[in-house]
Amino acid sequence: MAQVPPARYLLRAKDLVDARYAEPITVDDLAAAAGLSRAHFSRMFTRTFGESPRSYLQTRRLERAASLLRYTDRSVADICVMVGLASVGSFTTSFARVYGKPPAAYRAAMPPASSRARVPSCILARDTRPPADSRVKTARPGRKEERAHGEKTDAERRP
Repeated sequence: MAQVPPARYLLRAKDLVDARYAEPITVDDLAAAAGLSRAHFSRMFTRTFGESPRSYLQTRRLERAASLLRYTDRSVADICVMVGLASVGSFTTSFARVYGKPPAAYRAAMPPASSRARVPSCILARDTRPPADSRVKTARPGRKEERAHGEKTDAERRP
């Protein structure tokens, strides 16, 4: 049986962070998911992905917090707890370090969440497209009634 490359095991840990970032995940939990010792896991993760497991977890949490600040009206404290952080003060400091401004200022620089509805473009296209039978048929004086492309007149129809 062929051996799976170590990066595959590391992806399991990365997927765990992506799926459960709001839970209290430790490096030991991630190492167990990868099937490696804690020290070896940390070295391999850093070498493979360019940042430590703890840093990756923090980055995912801050990315999610930024998204919640943009698209919801929840309080900063609620968002802090929702993304798995315990201290609003450390959240504010970390967020400001990464995004250049504290969470409240970041939100204030964005349009209010209520002003935009996140609707997929395929749904917008479907619901804003005119119906196929919406072509207006008009009769002009002195002319035969116009017809839609491909539509036959009574004289052209055969019994």
